[in-house]
Order: sequence, then C-alpha cells, then structure tokens
Amino acid sequence: MAAYVISEVEVRDGEAMETYRTLAARSIAQYGGHYLVRGGATELAEGGPPLKTIIIVEFPSMALLHEWYASNEYAEALEVRRTALERRLYFVEGMPPA
Repeated sequence: MAAYVISEVEVRDGEAMETYRTLAARSIAQYGGHYLVRGGATELAEGGPPLKTIIIVEFPSMALLHEWYASNEYAEALEVRRTALERRLYFVEGMPPA
C-alpha cells in the first residue's frame, strides 16, 4: 500500500533550499519515491493557518518511506534542512485499491 510524505514548508535560506532539494530528490528516488506535488500554486479553501509551500512524495510502502527517512542518503539532506527551511512533516498511509 502506498505511503505519502506531506510537507508544509517555509523557506529560510533559498540557496540552502536548493541544495536540500537536490539531495532530498536523489535520496527519494533511491527508495522508490517520487514527487506528486512540489511547490505549485496553493489556494486555501477553508480555515487553517496561513499557506505554506506544500510538497507531497509517494513511496511504494510505509516501510520504504521509513527506510528512506532513516537512511544515510537522506541524512545529508536533513543536515542542510536545518538552515534551509522550517517545516511540518506528515507520514500518511494510502488507501488500498478498491
């Protein structure tokens, strides 16, 4: 069953953000993940806090998602993330096919 990483992101350092994006994208691909949404236009339809940049990544399974997040490949990106951006991060399991 697919699993998703949903990020609400606020950029703090544009140059560091580009480095983070490159490192994160490479590591995501190594674990079978791919981007579904990567910072496109966002509209707030109801309630909630102010809008942030939204990123959604799909992985084949929650197990692979967790492997990626704990991986050495992603660790370098996490180091850069500390200065590049502020974020709220969710891991969500998808629905099984009907």
